[in-house]
Amino acid sequence: QLQASGGGLVHSGGSLRLSCAASGAALNAYATGWLRKAPGKEREWLSIITRREGVTYYADAAKGRFTISRDNNKNTVYLQMNSLRPEDTAVYYCAARRPGASWDYWGQGTQVTVSA
Repeated sequence: QLQASGGGLVHSGGSLRLSCAASGAALNAYATGWLRKAPGKEREWLSIITRREGVTYYADAAKGRFTISRDNNKNTVYLQMNSLRPEDTAVYYCAARRPGASWDYWGQGTQVTVSA
């Protein structure tokens, strides 16, 4: 089970750190990712961190501003978001998958709103 949190209202240029806490399994056994869904837009993947080695990947929308990380002791994956823009306003989700499987595990989403 995944629990996403950390969203909120922030001014343009501000920062937020989203958390994706896992229960029932060790998150470092799964690839974990963050994506977002804004009204009227397609779902957009932002970043993925691989299991074990923790190699990170970023979409263009996230490069240079967002950082994904994992704390194995807390069984949590984070998305640090800096230099936020109004166009970053969306519901943010975390998801996880086992090797060779689909993205079967989803957090409930956390709302991020960036005001101009």
